[in-house]
Amino acid sequence: MADSLVIVESPAKAKTISKYLGSKYIVKASMGHIRDLPKSQTGVEIENGFQPKYITIRGKGSVLKELKDASKKVKKVYLAADPDREGEAIAWHLAHYLELDQGEACRVVFNEITKQAVKDAFKSPRPINMDLVNAQQARRILDRLVGYKISPLLWKKVKKGLSAGRVQSVAVKLIIDRENEINAFVPEEYWTITARLVQDNLPFEAKFHALDNEKKELPNEQEVQQVLAAIEGQPFVVSEVKERERLRNPAPPFITSTLQQEAARKLGFRAAKTMSIAQQLYEGVDIGREGSVGLITYMRTDSTRISPVAQEEAKAYIVEKFGAEYAPEQFRVYAKRNSNAQDAHEAIRPTSIHRDPETVKPYLTKDQYRLYKLVWERFTASQMSSAVLDTMTVDIKAGRATFRATGSKIKFPGFMKVYVEGSDDGPSDEENLLPPLREGMTVERTAIEPKQHFTSPPPRYTEARLVRALEELGIGRPSTYAPTLETIHKRGYVAIEDKKFVPTELGLLVNQLMEEFFPEILNVEFTAHMEDDLDHVEEGKKDWVEVLNEFYEPFSKRLKIAEDEMREVELQEEVSDETCDKCGRPMVYKMGRFGKFLACSGFPECRNTKPILKDIGVSCPKCGEGRIIERRSKKGRIFYGCDKYPGCDYVSWDRPSDKSCPVCESRLVEKRSRSGGKLLCPECGHSEEMPEEQEQA
Repeated sequence: MADSLVIVESPAKAKTISKYLGSKYIVKASMGHIRDLPKSQTGVEIENGFQPKYITIRGKGSVLKELKDASKKVKKVYLAADPDREGEAIAWHLAHYLELDQGEACRVVFNEITKQAVKDAFKSPRPINMDLVNAQQARRILDRLVGYKISPLLWKKVKKGLSAGRVQSVAVKLIIDRENEINAFVPEEYWTITARLVQDNLPFEAKFHALDNEKKELPNEQEVQQVLAAIEGQPFVVSEVKERERLRNPAPPFITSTLQQEAARKLGFRAAKTMSIAQQLYEGVDIGREGSVGLITYMRTDSTRISPVAQEEAKAYIVEKFGAEYAPEQFRVYAKRNSNAQDAHEAIRPTSIHRDPETVKPYLTKDQYRLYKLVWERFTASQMSSAVLDTMTVDIKAGRATFRATGSKIKFPGFMKVYVEGSDDGPSDEENLLPPLREGMTVERTAIEPKQHFTSPPPRYTEARLVRALEELGIGRPSTYAPTLETIHKRGYVAIEDKKFVPTELGLLVNQLMEEFFPEILNVEFTAHMEDDLDHVEEGKKDWVEVLNEFYEPFSKRLKIAEDEMREVELQEEVSDETCDKCGRPMVYKMGRFGKFLACSGFPECRNTKPILKDIGVSCPKCGEGRIIERRSKKGRIFYGCDKYPGCDYVSWDRPSDKSCPVCESRLVEKRSRSGGKLLCPECGHSEEMPEEQEQA
């Protein structure tokens, strides 16, 4: 007969820990929060010390009755929600509803859902931590005040359905500021000169570096011609060879933000998808004989700390699997990424390094496997020895000019045997081998290639870049990034084009109003300071009501000014040359979640919409008469089809080129990756390099 009730948030988590606790415990799920502020009103008594008016969440009646009935049949109730502010608040609400003594040791927390961690947690339950609860309440009330006070203004002055928020408004501002940088950017011309060289039948290349032993830039063609004249007919002679050994250290294990960034780079996951799958891996997955097992530690953390037990296990595994030389003499300790990082939880890691990705693959979905593999490889590499690279820098004289060649080779792979961190700028070549070269050696020149370039503007934000920017600026916390990015997209403040954020007209307008009337909300330093205050509440160093008072007093004054002075703004619609084929009115450009589209100006009487068809300048490979146009699927993915559809049903996910395969004469398509682009034949597999101008398009 069970004598204890354990309440967690989800059925998956309940299933996993029930297996570890045995028959004396009943484990049930609350299905997340049970109480919240009402949706129909602000729900905060501002004049009464910001007291929240919580109500039971609609639809939770049957769950709460089940929990109440179960609690009456046992001697003890344990609250085992997630180990963070939200989890502490869920436990507090449950304790209130079940009429538990909050001073009792009813709260159990574990960073990983493994048998040992769960059993240890139940040996040392604690009372509910009201500092954590109050930090969560302060954030919730703060966001409610901003959202429920500013949003009605935007509804009234702009249009219904808009919203404002501390973190989301700053995120939109960052995207807009970057777009303004791009629009204001003036490209600058510069040139490079590449010498194609050969030694011992091994080709390599060297870049122009200096003239008359002074480093020289090449801003225009005139300067290039001077260099070409200086090297005309001159032999290429090796003047200096520098060789050295370089260590490369592994990246630290994942924290929430770096997991989101790397999953975006390597797996193409949106932040919300990453966190959803990570939650599944944390709560437990059925892996055959072992049953339901939590595969990773808690995924909302900004600490890179690893427990000594996990480090010992990792070291033993690495020595056995790869050899003693792959394990460093001392355990690695990684510094905090920023001064605001909390250290309540470990970094994200597999609960056991012995569950390698291939062992558990049969029991995981494709996406679960890919994310688990990423976590496992990152953690394993973080505990391994540094890689050792032999690098070579060679200066080669050609008359008055100096060309420089650089190369490296991996002498000892170390952690790179398992994993190498991704980059927003794409992968770099670790191995760029040079032939054996020594001073005084003359090398053969096969070609001299001068090339014109132009500087590029800063790139638009991808999800990975935006998460990194928010983290570096101290805006929000790891758990807020995914919902923030989803919100600004759903509200129509930004669109996503080629996986990059682009501000919409609506986003520009709302940002302009916010900057005019609520500059503090968009101020990066102000928002980061607010996060520090919430951390101080969690640490028991500051009173949560005091934090809200400090914010609300100046905010309420701004609000009054905005209510009196904010003008009504009508979004100006750009009229197109097309007319609606249903009612004859002009079509206007609209911005949706996946970019621009055409809509009838007679909305809402006429709801006709059309995609904007982009001709890519290529004839249809199938019918030969139509033109290939760029289209979007219902989920926003770009594909290519014939404009004669439905007469011609040609369709391709890959962009067709205007070039035919030299082997089978089929039309080649473009295949792009971070490392560059190729032209590929879909019929016979022939591939060739993509022309540079086409690759940059």
